[in-house]
Amino acid sequence: MIQEARFRHSMPAQIRFSDVDQFGHVNNSVYFSLYDLAKTTYVKEVLSGRMKWNEVGIVVANINANFMIPIFFMEDINIETTTIELGNKSFTLLQRAVKADTGEVKCECRTVMVVFDLAKQIPMQIPEDYKQAICEYEGRSMEELSK
Repeated sequence: MIQEARFRHSMPAQIRFSDVDQFGHVNNSVYFSLYDLAKTTYVKEVLSGRMKWNEVGIVVANINANFMIPIFFMEDINIETTTIELGNKSFTLLQRAVKADTGEVKCECRTVMVVFDLAKQIPMQIPEDYKQAICEYEGRSMEELSK
């Protein structure tokens, strides 16, 4: 886990009955759906009004999760999201599933997101106003987030 990471964005996770496996805990594949929903709310909140969704996309290039402690059906969980690296064409999100009442980290996920030109179907430079919005939201400088 990255000690210096700060999580301003937090989203309550809704655990459904169908998310639980035969062992009584949330199936590992479900975590990625929860992280995906949190990524969506994070991007909408951070880049609100800046994204040109018909021209620019953000796609997952790589995703990895470390499962530490199972989530059980009746636990209240929050998904926390922060940007930990900001490159030229990509940025890296750190997300974690946290037990709401104790702050216990159940799982941690890193996702490399690539900014994508929808017309040309190729990766593109992250627009400067996107970078600035991320830095402002995170309360960190470009230098702190640069690779």
